[in-house]
Amino acid sequence: MRRSSEPAYVTILERQAVHHNPASPTEGIESKDADARQHPEQACQPEHQETRQPVIHDVAPRRTRDFTDLTHAFAALLGMVAVLLIAAYLNGMTKGVETDARNAGQALDWLMDVPTTLLQQLTAVCIVLSVLIQILMNREWLHSVVSILALLSGYGCCAALSAGLHATGSINLISALASNGTGASPLSLLPDMYAGLGAFLTVAGPRRIHSTVRWGWNTLYIVAAILIIVSWHSVPGVLVSFALARVVGMLIRFAAGSENKGIWGKHLAEALHGIGIDVASLTRRIDANNENAVIQTCVDDDLIENSRIYDMTDTAGTAYVVSVLDDQKHSAGYFSQLWQWIKLNGVVVRRDRSAQDAMHHHLAMILGLRNTGLQVPSVYGAADAAESSILVFNSTTRLTPCDLHHLSDAQARELLAYLKHANTRGYTHRRITPSTIAMLDGSTPVIAGWQNGDCASNTANMALDKVQLLALLCACIGVERSVAAARDVWGDATLIDIAPFVQKAAVPAATRALDGWDKHLLGALRDRLKTLLPEDADEQLETVTLSRFSLRSFIALTLTIVAIAVIFTQLRPDAMIQAIRNANPWWALLCMVFSVVAWIGTGVTLAAFMDRGKRHPFGIFCSQAASGFTAVSMPAGVGPAFVNLQFLRKSGYKNTAATAIMSAVVVSQALTTVVLLLGIGVFSGRNTLTGMVPTNTLIIAIATVALVISLAMIIPPVRKTIITTYLPIIRSYARQLIEMLTKPKEFGVAIAGAIILNLAIGMGFWAALLAFGYRTNPIETMFIFILANTLGSAVPTPGGLGAIEAALTFAFSSVGVPAAVALSATLLYRICFYWLRIPLGALAMQWLDRHNLI
Repeated sequence: MRRSSEPAYVTILERQAVHHNPASPTEGIESKDADARQHPEQACQPEHQETRQPVIHDVAPRRTRDFTDLTHAFAALLGMVAVLLIAAYLNGMTKGVETDARNAGQALDWLMDVPTTLLQQLTAVCIVLSVLIQILMNREWLHSVVSILALLSGYGCCAALSAGLHATGSINLISALASNGTGASPLSLLPDMYAGLGAFLTVAGPRRIHSTVRWGWNTLYIVAAILIIVSWHSVPGVLVSFALARVVGMLIRFAAGSENKGIWGKHLAEALHGIGIDVASLTRRIDANNENAVIQTCVDDDLIENSRIYDMTDTAGTAYVVSVLDDQKHSAGYFSQLWQWIKLNGVVVRRDRSAQDAMHHHLAMILGLRNTGLQVPSVYGAADAAESSILVFNSTTRLTPCDLHHLSDAQARELLAYLKHANTRGYTHRRITPSTIAMLDGSTPVIAGWQNGDCASNTANMALDKVQLLALLCACIGVERSVAAARDVWGDATLIDIAPFVQKAAVPAATRALDGWDKHLLGALRDRLKTLLPEDADEQLETVTLSRFSLRSFIALTLTIVAIAVIFTQLRPDAMIQAIRNANPWWALLCMVFSVVAWIGTGVTLAAFMDRGKRHPFGIFCSQAASGFTAVSMPAGVGPAFVNLQFLRKSGYKNTAATAIMSAVVVSQALTTVVLLLGIGVFSGRNTLTGMVPTNTLIIAIATVALVISLAMIIPPVRKTIITTYLPIIRSYARQLIEMLTKPKEFGVAIAGAIILNLAIGMGFWAALLAFGYRTNPIETMFIFILANTLGSAVPTPGGLGAIEAALTFAFSSVGVPAAVALSATLLYRICFYWLRIPLGALAMQWLDRHNLI
């Protein structure tokens, strides 16, 4: 007999061609007649008003794709790859682990008498039968089908992976995975029992719901340990098979979806009764055009993502909006938060692990904003039940979407003032998009959707909020009107402070999808904000790095990877050690001194074109030393240019000015090299230049570049882009370059530095030859070296690796230097001017980074 304090429920359940699961949270929901299904608005009214029986109009839960499954699959894949790498390259470790396991199992000698084949078959049969019986008894038909498919897929994928690993031909890998229990066939390299049963249990789970799944996993683990102890299976083979099972099972479970364990129907009404609401009617909002029976994010529940929304009336006639967030649906939002945290640099991003965390934080945000005096949706309270969290809103204050196409300047000012007030009290929104702009009671513009925001925020997050709102307003009413409104509300000082944050990474994709948005809008906004600066402070504006995956970080990571690959694949320590042993140490030391002098020469050239107030002698020297690190991963000449460009930018030069200075340095060095080659060639009487340059190579290169440019200019859109976008930049760059090259004093100093550079590298090789007792004419040595080194550097390998060595050895061998001496001198020169520069360059780059100079 029902207790009088418990309400009675009359529930109507809509079925939308979905599988009904009696074990689901909607079990026991009664359906009314066909008329009630055809006219839900009538069914929502209680049949007997005096009994106050609530009418619940809900939709049966569907299978849900949980993005957590993809995460687990990816983690298992990484684990499988790690085990394979350890098995292939650390074979001794895997054998040691197996030996330890077998030694630990000596006390269980009786296990040796266990018929392993029978044990495997018995385990597989018991696990599959017990799990399937429980699933079928619960009438989870689709669940059983998908679980069986996972079982077969696990076996099939294990056979395919075994064949693939066997095809690699790696003896270490195959020997580590093979065992007594695996046959001679390439398809049976891995023990497939764990892959098949593991995938089956993964899909049949979760273990907290099905007890047979939990015992199945425990049994499988115990059997795996026994078979490893009796040397029937190998440790790497078992681990790889288990990891493959998780990958296959999680992918299938994600594709098929899993049962939603949130609260629905009468259980939702019971949870609301627990926070003091006696439900009279509860109706699920459904988008008739959406076959998934969910609705788009709406402002009625302050834009809670992936939530279910219900219209509710209590027995006193008070209307509410109920928002229900399930853990499975929330996982997508959590991963979105996690991606923002990884993507953005220096910006705090919320990471709510569960639906309960998200809802509780959202409630705290709304109440905190109301406490500051801002108008926000009225919240009744929150409740948690099963794997769902509930937030109840009063309907006394209603938010409606704002028509951004007809946004007035006055409304823009109100929105700016709203955000300013929240930021002043430490509250930040973190995701201001067009959907968050709403109208309160149809007249007052407000900002909704505070679930991703936070309190006690730092200045970076506040600046990000302002940039997002300002960019949105610019897309709606234009840059000039938006900036004018922002100046009235925020003031010029605030706009100047947020200018470095105006970049694409700060603006949500939904804002960039507006009709009024174009790719030049942010540039126009930045230019407009720069006009607010005093003239003498224009150079101080520098963009803050928000995106963690910027071009700079990508290039740095790529350079490091390439550098490591080059060092470990191209370094020949035996030949270098032999060359050093046979070299005269004093001449070798002199060669290293010339390497340092070369840095001084390039530093002099760079400093010549820099303003006196921006010259940092040691910083300039370190920037040239840092080029020794970049040379290991960039073609010769490209590394120094890249470092110089970054150093100039950090020293306060704009992109165009920095590029012009860097180009002036390159021009000075190239011009000096050509003049030295021609002058020394005429002085020495050698015609090596014409003999070493391949016929028509230069002409072909120039013709190719011209052809590409011509073809590009033939296409009208490309031609228009070049003329309107890039030609002004090229003109500005050329004007500054010509201005620098026409300064006699600066240009003369730059030429002097370039001469020091060429003399240092030429004399460095001359000292390398002397280190092996071979004397040559210094001038002729410099000529041949500069020519061979220039040609070798033209090959686009990291630091000219391989090409420079071949060019130097061939060039000096062809002029009479013994081949053994030429090779040894080349190796010694490369040690001093290339390999030893790598660690020194890395230290210099760290110093520059600590002092924000690169």
